[in-house]
Amino acid sequence: MTTSTLENQMNPEVDVEDSDFKPLSAQEAQQLRETHPEPSPWWVIVAQVVAGLLVAGIAWVWTGRPVAGASALYGALAVAIPAALFVRGLVRGTKAGSQTGAPAAAMLRFAVWEMTKLVLTVAFLAAAPWVVGGLSWLALLAGVVAAMKMYWVALVVRPKLLNRI
Repeated sequence: MTTSTLENQMNPEVDVEDSDFKPLSAQEAQQLRETHPEPSPWWVIVAQVVAGLLVAGIAWVWTGRPVAGASALYGALAVAIPAALFVRGLVRGTKAGSQTGAPAAAMLRFAVWEMTKLVLTVAFLAAAPWVVGGLSWLALLAGVVAAMKMYWVALVVRPKLLNRI
């Protein structure tokens, strides 16, 4: 065992390996941001609405009842509309200059908007029998599930976007 290895084992604060990390200059960071812009979170909302329309069309054709399509679309919109409000609230908060604020404030803002999204989704679903006459619960559930799965699609697609960088 070498002396430096022994010292590293006795002193955990010392890095075992020398890092090849080189910080970017401000100009290099700006160039990186311009060549690889951050993807918009709005595409997930659009994907939720498109999935809802697709499931609504399938439900309508499969059952032959327009109310099944309306129920499926309503289920997807019960997820997509609160999610759009959530994204709007977070994006608006960061553009207002609060991104330089304390991390605790950012976490609180995220938690408040997430809770708002959940409460609104539950409220939409609770109101479904009164909004959609002759509601098809199975079609509504299919719309909700299809819209919710778009978050998983975003998780699968996002790493592929990052791998291109």
